[in-house]
Amino acid sequence: MLKAIFTWWNGATIGQRFHIGRRGVFVGKDDYGNSYFEARDNSDSYDARKRRWVIYSGYAEASKVPPDWSGWLHYTFDEVPTQTPLNRRDWEKDHIPNLTGTVHAWRPKGSLTRGGERAAATSDYEAWKPE
Repeated sequence: MLKAIFTWWNGATIGQRFHIGRRGVFVGKDDYGNSYFEARDNSDSYDARKRRWVIYSGYAEASKVPPDWSGWLHYTFDEVPTQTPLNRRDWEKDHIPNLTGTVHAWRPKGSLTRGGERAAATSDYEAWKPE
């Protein structure tokens, strides 16, 4: 309960949930469990458009929003992706969130998190030495 009151990085705070529940309408959910809302009217808008919100499922990270929902949030698309999904091409890969800073992040050989040892290269770096 205290997490919901004081932290915004674990989803929305109680105040934000109350505001979205009072002013917004649920429009859909993505494959990652994020919920999307749109304002009932544009009375609290900055630019005469209805405000749009996302409540993240778990840790709040913007890269967890798939491209179709990101386009809807940023007013690139007017239609909700549940009504008119983006056309996927054969060569497009599935969306994956940014894993930087997590245990699943890619760590190259020589990285301190993989032991810090790297293999010597054929034209390896030679430090500058003053004469």
